[in-house]
Amino acid sequence: MAAALATLLVAGASAALAEPAKAVREENGKYFAANDAPTYNVKADGTVDWYTFSGYRRYHAECHTCHGPDGMGSTYAPALVDSLKRLSYEDFTATVIQGRQNVGGGKESVMPSFGTNNNVACYLDDIYVYLKARSDDALGRVRPAKRDDKPAAAKEAENVCLGAS
Repeated sequence: MAAALATLLVAGASAALAEPAKAVREENGKYFAANDAPTYNVKADGTVDWYTFSGYRRYHAECHTCHGPDGMGSTYAPALVDSLKRLSYEDFTATVIQGRQNVGGGKESVMPSFGTNNNVACYLDDIYVYLKARSDDALGRVRPAKRDDKPAAAKEAENVCLGAS
């Protein structure tokens, strides 16, 4: 996961820094930015929406080994809080699902595909919104203390994706 996102960092380096992903609409507890990408909602009291909280949990279960705690990077993989300042939602999801390999300059970097890993693929939007909240400084480097309840739509989508329904 690290190497491919490192490539995206380089590829997206010429892109302008993205504006914070402010929510413009909500559907069944899921928030969306003006560009229709999923986004986070952090209330004034620190309560996060369910999907951001779920993304925190999924990120720390599957991604932090390479990308470090809270998306801050490691000696092995880039800081995703920086990458998401430049990457679009579509580029992020394509890289995670398809993986990426870069070879050049005497260095090889590989981000494996997570398209068949349901612990990632079924929660990809959640991971994205968590990292976007971190990237926009809307969420600190700690487990969110308060969260909204899990929406029925999230339960249904999870059951469908995991084959439980």
